Amino acid sequence: MTCGTASVVGVTGIPTGVSLGELEALAVTAAVEAARHVTARRPPDLATAATKTSDTDVVTVMDTAAERLLRTRLLEARPDDAILGEEGSRSPGSSGITWVVDPIDGTVNYLYGLPGYAVSVAAVVGDLQGAHWHPVAGAVCAPLLGRVWAAHRAGGAWTGDLDGATRTALSVSRATLLGQALVGTGFSYRPEVRAHQARLLTRVLPAVRDIRRMGSAAVDLCLVAQGGLDAFYEQELNPWDLAAGWLVVTEAGGLVTGWSGGRPGPAGVLAGGPDLHPQLIRLLAAAPRAV
Repeated sequence: MTCGTASVVGVTGIPTGVSLGELEALAVTAAVEAARHVTARRPPDLATAATKTSDTDVVTVMDTAAERLLRTRLLEARPDDAILGEEGSRSPGSSGITWVVDPIDGTVNYLYGLPGYAVSVAAVVGDLQGAHWHPVAGAVCAPLLGRVWAAHRAGGAWTGDLDGATRTALSVSRATLLGQALVGTGFSYRPEVRAHQARLLTRVLPAVRDIRRMGSAAVDLCLVAQGGLDAFYEQELNPWDLAAGWLVVTEAGGLVTGWSGGRPGPAGVLAGGPDLHPQLIRLLAAAPRAV
């Protein structure tokens, strides 16, 4: 199903004449190309990677190279769109569409040659400096997992291989018991926030089946969408970490909110199926915030 205009339920600001199906297809194409690029051209020695917010928050030469590739491909196809990238890409646009990209989500996994990293590409509408923006199309590609996840607003979510030979519709877990839930999470790169998150983990872990920490919020969200995780929670996520995965989860029938039920954002992101989500809200809502 392809949705074209602002008639999409629950979302305003979609420019007239824009095909969300075409935006999704572009997101998939760009994400797959960038993912293949960073995998095929991974330098043998990334030990000298630079850092960002802390000594553990790395950025590699391939992060910046992949972001340049994404910027080029997206603007070749849609030169009037805006770009917001994790590694510094900022450009205004006049179309009403902004591409929010994370060239390598899970850079530490990439640094160590672990498979849990991905490229995330999302088209959003609204003001990214405020609280009223929405993803309307997007894709996440995890090359070493051989997976693409994608969606557009009101069009459902799917997963497939990198060549596009297979596509399977996604549906979130229908688990109903918190004590039997497999829950993903992630940790900040700031030591003081990590200490808080460790304390929070002692509250969450006894209440659920088990915890998984994969190292890529984009992948975690997509695993929620396909039922590979029953739920996911994290703090300090930025739009590029969140946008595509948020859409994939909601189009797979899940809920994505903040920890107290409002909009997801840096203070907290919680994703899960309709039965587990309110139980996790109750578990997390009373927890002290680290940010």
